[in-house]
Amino acid sequence: MGGTARQLAVISATDVVDHDTADASPVVHTDRDRHMSPETIAAIRESVADSTRRAYSADRAAFSAWCQAEGRTPIPASAETMAEWVRHMTVTPRPRTNRPPGPSTIERAMSAVASWHEEQGRPKPNMRGARAVLNAYKDRLAREKAEAAQARQATAALPPQIRAMLAGLDRSTLAGKRNAALVLLGFATAARVSELVALDVATVKEAEHGYDVTLYRKKVRKHTPNPILYGTDPTTCPVRALRAYLAALAAAGRTDGPLFVRVDRWDRIAPPMTRRNKHTGIVEPIGDPAGRMTTEAAAEVVERLAVAAGLSGDWSGHSLRRGFATAARAAGHDPLEIARAGGWVDGSRVLARYMDDVDRVKNSPLVGIGL
Repeated sequence: MGGTARQLAVISATDVVDHDTADASPVVHTDRDRHMSPETIAAIRESVADSTRRAYSADRAAFSAWCQAEGRTPIPASAETMAEWVRHMTVTPRPRTNRPPGPSTIERAMSAVASWHEEQGRPKPNMRGARAVLNAYKDRLAREKAEAAQARQATAALPPQIRAMLAGLDRSTLAGKRNAALVLLGFATAARVSELVALDVATVKEAEHGYDVTLYRKKVRKHTPNPILYGTDPTTCPVRALRAYLAALAAAGRTDGPLFVRVDRWDRIAPPMTRRNKHTGIVEPIGDPAGRMTTEAAAEVVERLAVAAGLSGDWSGHSLRRGFATAARAAGHDPLEIARAGGWVDGSRVLARYMDDVDRVKNSPLVGIGL
């Protein structure tokens, strides 16, 4: 049984005690009671984001390899092992960056190992020493004015930046129409790029105010209906951009299926990709057979347009989502309405940070005191 599946499926015995029969003999579960089918395990694993699974898997493998090299026990890990491992991470450069990982990366790795213990039926390791080492690392980075001292955040794509990104786009082509619609719809719905590429043509409904687009927000497990309204500037109007793209899709023979599709170098909807399995010789499909864009491809569109426009900053697919929150708050909209529109969980610390970016100036105690 997979570890993650076991952790998610098992309920503490104290949660299922029948207090009327608490004095009765304890129930002994058989192997059958503990069995889960491969299909159930796969379903439970799918509840965790692919990116989280990959990151945790890499963190656990790195920890296990380090423990083996150091002659230490990975599970259950002692408090001393955790402290030594965190110190090791703070001084060991990673091959890709030639620098030690940042504090947020180390915190994720600590979480990966702690949850690994839970999945194996072990108590979480004592992290007090590890936390002290991490705090000292944060202090050192701050003194050194290191870039890693502050958590990396995607640069907010605000309307002026979006205009610059779209200014150099050839919107007479299918690819240009798609990219404009992707950027403007991503901003208007505060969508994660994974939510954006999951949209189908059928989820876009024309309405008097423009369009209604329903997104599935996996983080909160809810479908959110988002009204897409006309913009005051035709070049950045999400309704006009979406209408132009849908018309181009229909002209190319697509009136259903995925909304955002791959487009090849000849400005055609890309045919399904295949490869020949070197072991079996069978030709197998690669990616979505209907041509749906991947999350990585959608994020690359945002990054590429920002670079082409000469915009500085740390651009990613998340720039659209952050830009929506920042712009909406700057326009005076209520944080609760912003959270509902963007599918943020109640009390989201990430959204609160975006709000602070605006409110720290607008609500500063220095405002109006007569300096």
